[in-house]
Amino acid sequence: MKKIKLTLASQILIGLILGIIVGAIFYGNPAVETYLQPIGTIFINMIKMIVVPIIISTLILGVAGTGDLKKLGKLGGKTLIYFEVVTTIAIIVGILSANIFKPGVGLDMSTLSKGDIDQYVQTTKEVQSESHGILDVVVNIVPSNVIQSMAEGDMLPIIFFSVLFGLGIAAIGEKGKPVLAFFEGVADAMFWVTNCIMKFAPFGVFALIGVSVSKFGLESLIPLGKLMILVYLTMLFFIVVVLGGIAKLVGTNIFHIIKILKDELLLAYSTSSSETVLPKVMQKMEKFGCPKDIVSFVVPTGYSFNLDGSTLYQALAALFIAQMYGIDLSMTEQITLVLVLMLTSKGIAGVPGVSFVVLLATLGTVGIPLEGLAFIAGIDRLLDMARTVVNVVGNALATVVMSKWEGRFDTEKKESYRSSVNELAENQFS
Repeated sequence: MKKIKLTLASQILIGLILGIIVGAIFYGNPAVETYLQPIGTIFINMIKMIVVPIIISTLILGVAGTGDLKKLGKLGGKTLIYFEVVTTIAIIVGILSANIFKPGVGLDMSTLSKGDIDQYVQTTKEVQSESHGILDVVVNIVPSNVIQSMAEGDMLPIIFFSVLFGLGIAAIGEKGKPVLAFFEGVADAMFWVTNCIMKFAPFGVFALIGVSVSKFGLESLIPLGKLMILVYLTMLFFIVVVLGGIAKLVGTNIFHIIKILKDELLLAYSTSSSETVLPKVMQKMEKFGCPKDIVSFVVPTGYSFNLDGSTLYQALAALFIAQMYGIDLSMTEQITLVLVLMLTSKGIAGVPGVSFVVLLATLGTVGIPLEGLAFIAGIDRLLDMARTVVNVVGNALATVVMSKWEGRFDTEKKESYRSSVNELAENQFS
């Protein structure tokens, strides 16, 4: 008799299904949130706990190994150009999808229930009270207090400090070797901790999904079903056609990347959080053939600048709300929407509920009622799950693109890792 070994992906999927069932059965019961929310919060907190040490240690190791400021500057410039091009394509895809399929046209708003968006409104006011132009983003990259940046999980200042620190270690030669050995130990230890935390992932997923479904109920999906289906299909199109096309251009296959990241993508989907998979994505992309310094720089930076799924959704959702209110946006207004989204989606990276905050900061510029967001708040969690997957795939592909662009991608390492992944899949049943 064959013994079935449950992979992490299978365990997460079981947790996801059970969470949906429990949430649906106990819809509207506050006890679900009381007892399950702490489990989900503990899991998310454990992930947040390890992200900063892993990014700092791996980036310092990668930069110190390179030790070339000119090379790093070149990599940074190429990375930001790539991010801007791909996120702009994502915005355009979202706008085209909304214009072609018109998900908001003819929708009876009386059938919709309003969600609470007060927290996002408050966050938007706080963001808008500060200056968030391009120059401010550049200024804020340099931390006045790196310990504070670490405590707040502010990625860009952490990356800036780690790069400089890594260059400093490389510059002092032999004296820097003990420091390098320390960070190598930190990185290895933190990846061990990551593997331990991942064993808790199915329970975290079960709790988070159970709470969401119990709050909103499955029936809240029906009136906005057309929007939800369109968002998912557009996200799928973007992964297969746009990211798939980019992957083919650089000589790789997007489905190979999806296959090696299947556990992480399912976890990201279930938790609606890129943070939960950031350490494992970095580890796996390095095994896939990307150099440590490129992975350590591109993945965390992409977490702030390369949110393909989020920007695509923002464009589609903005036009959906306009259509729902019967507002016909001219081509000029739609181009304005693209330009504003290009700026706002970068300027407030890392803000909680960033997609809603960006939309609130953007809709008014083209005359779309802000209260329209309250109608889609109930299904936002399910839409967020889809856009998180696209964000993760986009950042994983970006490491391959940058590695190829720099001429440093290890094809032999990639083939060896792919073979080991295929072998593991074949031996799942034994």
